[in-house]
Amino acid sequence: MDHITVIIPAYNEAERIEPVISETMQYTQNVLIIDDGSTDTTGEQAQALGAHVLYQPHEGYVQALKTGFNRAQGKIIVTLDADGEHPPSAIPSLIAPILQGKADLVLGTRSHIPSSSERFIGWLVSLQMKVQDHGTGFRALTKELAEAMELRGPCTCGTLVLQALLQGARIVEVPITEREIEKKRRRKWIHLIQIFYVLRDFLAVCISR
Repeated sequence: MDHITVIIPAYNEAERIEPVISETMQYTQNVLIIDDGSTDTTGEQAQALGAHVLYQPHEGYVQALKTGFNRAQGKIIVTLDADGEHPPSAIPSLIAPILQGKADLVLGTRSHIPSSSERFIGWLVSLQMKVQDHGTGFRALTKELAEAMELRGPCTCGTLVLQALLQGARIVEVPITEREIEKKRRRKWIHLIQIFYVLRDFLAVCISR
């Protein structure tokens, strides 16, 4: 699948990134790791496995995504996390609606949204479009849409879906089964900051309709 680029933002994931890359490469050789200022051997391990690695100072997940969007070569972009939570085996299911001409953005939906702050953002987003999981990191989208979206804030919760709506994107959800891993959950104060960016994009969608 040479028309697909898989983007994996990574920050200090040397202990877990190897199986993620190995499994992903069963579906495409175009694997792009955005090493977001890691202080361990994340980038070196990724290169040894055959992935393309771009290094940047530690600027956060959103900037890593934007870097990947700009450098991706394929017509379809898949994003997934470097910690092993997302099963690369679901990549064919994610890209299918785009290949069939039915979607511009496909969200790999989790069965449960863990934090109350993320659920609140989800409620805001649902006033514009009913989606089960606005904050998933496992998604597929067209290169054209990826380059058109203006992403701001500390994460993509809410804003990625709203920005896609601003671009007139067709959005589809595909259920995924997450893997159980030990990891520190995102601090909730990040979502308190994110709400301001969500409200900005929410109002922009309202004005555009």
